[in-house]
Amino acid sequence: MSWRVRLRLFGLALVVVGLGGCYLRDAYRSSLRPPSSVKPREYVVVTTGYCPCSECCGWTRNWWGRPTYASGPLKGKAKKVGQTASGAMAKPGTIAADTSIFPFGTVLYVPGYGYGRVEDRGGDIKGYHIDLFYRTHSAALKHGRYRERVKVWLPEDLRGGGVP
Repeated sequence: MSWRVRLRLFGLALVVVGLGGCYLRDAYRSSLRPPSSVKPREYVVVTTGYCPCSECCGWTRNWWGRPTYASGPLKGKAKKVGQTASGAMAKPGTIAADTSIFPFGTVLYVPGYGYGRVEDRGGDIKGYHIDLFYRTHSAALKHGRYRERVKVWLPEDLRGGGVP
């Protein structure tokens, strides 16, 4: 086999792996899908977007340039940017919600966003309001503020229990 043919095959392999990476990324997010045998509940919620920036997440930098909490009981303490209240790192599919209504681990399907899991909470997130994670501030702002009907799957220990 000539070197030209090998080079073409190598280029084709790179294209396949590159496209496969996109497929694998989507397959990773699809792991959030709940079992098809479980019927979802439907809620009408207000959706907004957020990102890991200081404006969205309420952190600031100290005089050494390190991120710290800007307010609340942890004001001035070190902050790990991107870490959610559940301890996981935020990524697309991460949802912030009022955990008294949608506890950590709740899976939601939001039209136009896809599946996500509640892994965070925020100071301004009260009641039937959820915040959808985006990687950039411009994408979070572009999402806007909407009232939407979402499908909800509560965690195993709460399913069937007294949550409306």
